[in-house]
Amino acid sequence: MSKGPYIASIDQGTTSTRFLIYDKSARVIGSHQIEFTQVYPEAGWVEHDPMEILESVKSCMTKALEKATSDGHNVGDGLKAIGLTNQRETTVVWSKSTGSPLYNAIVWMDVRTSSVCRKLEKSLPGGRTHFVESCGLPLSTYFSAVKLLWLMENKVEVKAAIEKGDALFGTIDTWLIWNLTGGVNGGLHVTDVSNASRTMLMNLKTLDWDETTLKTLGIPAGILPKIVSNAEVIGKISKGWPVPGVPIAGCLGDQHAAMVGQACLKGEAKSTYGTGAFIMLNTGTEPVKSTHGLLTTLAFKLGPNSPTNYALEGSIAIAGAAVQWLRDSLGIISSASEIETLASKVESTGGVYFVPAFNGLFAPWWRDDARGVCIGITRFTSKAHIARAVLESMCFQVKDVLDSMHKDAGEKGEVKNEKGEFLLRVDGGATVNNLLMQIQADLLGSPVVRPADIETTALGAAYAAGIAVGVWKEDELFASGHKLNSSTTFSPKLSEERRKKKVESWCKAVERTFGLADLES
Repeated sequence: MSKGPYIASIDQGTTSTRFLIYDKSARVIGSHQIEFTQVYPEAGWVEHDPMEILESVKSCMTKALEKATSDGHNVGDGLKAIGLTNQRETTVVWSKSTGSPLYNAIVWMDVRTSSVCRKLEKSLPGGRTHFVESCGLPLSTYFSAVKLLWLMENKVEVKAAIEKGDALFGTIDTWLIWNLTGGVNGGLHVTDVSNASRTMLMNLKTLDWDETTLKTLGIPAGILPKIVSNAEVIGKISKGWPVPGVPIAGCLGDQHAAMVGQACLKGEAKSTYGTGAFIMLNTGTEPVKSTHGLLTTLAFKLGPNSPTNYALEGSIAIAGAAVQWLRDSLGIISSASEIETLASKVESTGGVYFVPAFNGLFAPWWRDDARGVCIGITRFTSKAHIARAVLESMCFQVKDVLDSMHKDAGEKGEVKNEKGEFLLRVDGGATVNNLLMQIQADLLGSPVVRPADIETTALGAAYAAGIAVGVWKEDELFASGHKLNSSTTFSPKLSEERRKKKVESWCKAVERTFGLADLES
């Protein structure tokens, strides 16, 4: 029987939870995944049940451990640590005394807080960019602070619990760690620097809660968790969970975990294709201000005494979610994997452009008044053209973000190969789609590199935990991160002239989405 050492990873995403167990060579020896319920109370509102998320973690742990054990791995004795990665910005407030959520988790893509943002924009001297200096983020429905304000203003249970000193706030990592380490019986109220950097409340330089911001927004510091680095022993799993006594030693927001999994050094970028798409460029140990609609954020800090790496990020709300929409709402495909076959039936979109601004547009546009459009439709248009336009929409959005990154970071901020090409590293479930990856390379005009293991988010969390307990060394992981021999490279085939014309048409389509949020139903 194999004895390890083993490292496990909890990957809590927007639509599903996974638990994966890795051996020393970072090979998965057991895993399990569960999808959970998406709650849509009103148009633009998205919620999750925090208790269902907890149960999904417990079930995934149990099933993955059973699988690894049945395959001859002594995980019970050989599991050295667990890393955690999670959907970011999704906000939970719960009772310290009962452990019960005071409301459903408000998901990152939820836009109910647009009125909160408008009010703050008008009342704060710096308007939309009032907090950018401290946290790197503009006022947007996206971030946790405005979700917390909405709960404080609209839910009497939350307001009452805060006044009584019984409320705890956190993103999903905090909710999970508190429960995993004991809950009402001494659970640890902790978050990490990457998740904290997405709340709008953490100062990017001090890596602590910004007192001025808290005072301005009227958020009491007492409800906030302690901030730790991405790779350190946080606490041990409590009784009642499948692996009691095992340390939680790594914690990162999902996009930061993917950067670690892709071993992105300064000047290197990755794009993760999931429900949304998220592009991050490692800018090194100094934050870079964006003048082109991007976020300045923290990349990772792999240990309390390790250097802090910063990043520029562009977030796209709807990527894989548009494929789910084709499947679930329109019935054009019956499974997500069918889109590649359908879209391959045509050579082009036939002049159709699809902009999936279902809940507004994030970077670099930042328009919460935008709504989805599909234009250029003629009698010739078929469902294959629409399917291809949906794939193109993901790639155009990634290109918009990368173009902004190139402008912000400049020549010195990017690493290029010997041919003078900037390589985009890609990961996430949608990257199995070869057509999508080829379209991405064509629209960028530069190569796209897909690693052998596309689930780099879970891998990054495992790496962080492994670094903390000495199973892996940071410099070794980053040195071996460029396993380009085991990856697939997609090179551009589209002519420069055709690319330019398509981009111009895409920009016209994007402009058509503005100001549509108040269309009468």
